[in-house]
Amino acid sequence: MKETDNDHLQITNRQKFLGTKGFIIFIALMNMFVPLSTDLYLPALPKMSSYFDSYATIVNLTLSVFFIFYSIGILIWGPLSDKYGRKPVILIGSSIYILSSIACALSTNVYFLILARAVQGIGSGGITSASMAIIKDSFAGKRREKILAITQSISGLAPMLAPVIGAFILKFFDWRGTFWTLTLICVLNLILALLYQESLKENERYKGSLLGSMSRLIVVGKNKSFIIPALIFSLPGLPFLGYIAISSYIYVDYFGLSEQVYSYFFAANALIAILGPTIYVRYLSGLNNKLFVAGCFGVTALSGILMMTIGTFAPVAFLICNIMMSLMMTAMRPFSTNLLFDQQKGDAGSASSIMNTSFTVFGSIGMTIASISWGNMVIGLGAIITIVSLICMISWHLFLKSDIPCIGIKEVEQKTATE
Repeated sequence: MKETDNDHLQITNRQKFLGTKGFIIFIALMNMFVPLSTDLYLPALPKMSSYFDSYATIVNLTLSVFFIFYSIGILIWGPLSDKYGRKPVILIGSSIYILSSIACALSTNVYFLILARAVQGIGSGGITSASMAIIKDSFAGKRREKILAITQSISGLAPMLAPVIGAFILKFFDWRGTFWTLTLICVLNLILALLYQESLKENERYKGSLLGSMSRLIVVGKNKSFIIPALIFSLPGLPFLGYIAISSYIYVDYFGLSEQVYSYFFAANALIAILGPTIYVRYLSGLNNKLFVAGCFGVTALSGILMMTIGTFAPVAFLICNIMMSLMMTAMRPFSTNLLFDQQKGDAGSASSIMNTSFTVFGSIGMTIASISWGNMVIGLGAIITIVSLICMISWHLFLKSDIPCIGIKEVEQKTATE
């Protein structure tokens, strides 16, 4: 989409220190914190089980607990950013993340590490919830969809590079080195946050009490045009994060690959996945929205079926099956995020919190389900992908048939929640 002079001035006037490119990179970096916080130390998980002399299920709690408290954090931080602005939330969240990352690196037992990861999740929630709201503050319509695709593609580098970097770190340091790396990354984010100029105007902030700002979550949640598609688009987080939780065990333990080779397979999946937003904007955005979503869920269901049948033969076969799911999910992301923002006027922080929380809650459930003792991990993951995709297809069909309005999807009288 062609950028107008007004669009350009809108960003550079507000961000005289970061500039347009720096502003986009800053947003993308904040969106990287969740995959960085998990994927960077994925190659170390099998060895961490031995280090702590603990079961894999216990060590995997460092993943699931992070996501649980991350989801709690964004529910709190989002409404606060609507009241006090985005910058204070990012600064506080970054500070909490830095201190908790240091605590992770200094952990002497797995239970202290789990506790430190919980705090790290809360800090990460402040960073990512505000980053999504900043996009709503600064862009609208198709331009917002384009910026979402750009930032999501850039942030998609994190799951591609993180395990490779994590495996490289393990050549010179133990698992603690990954958490020191996360500390340094967040220090950089804190510096950029200091340069960032507040994007939420004073007259657009929530003027009520602190308790009232938290109640905006309920207001947004009551907007059926927003919450129902939000849940539908978040449900695929269940198999996606389930894959994150057990990918190292599949490649290292099941297929017998080394940590370094595993990181290459993981990076290959992420490399293809980051093309999803760009593919959507360049080639798929003109398609019928209803059919586009149904088609994405259909391909994802097919990937699950193929994973259960041929994905067990070799790591390359498993990779191809999983790439199909990952690509469809990332292709839908700019469309679904923009669609959901269109359903809710105002309360961008609360809307962002609900979107992130629902995805994370489903993802945490997926991590737990995927980590249980399946007879075959690959078949178990394939079954999860297939079942969830079919549920999404049915739910999307029922939503389209309902009388609930949805801006940009249904040609009916539409109302957007403003209170």
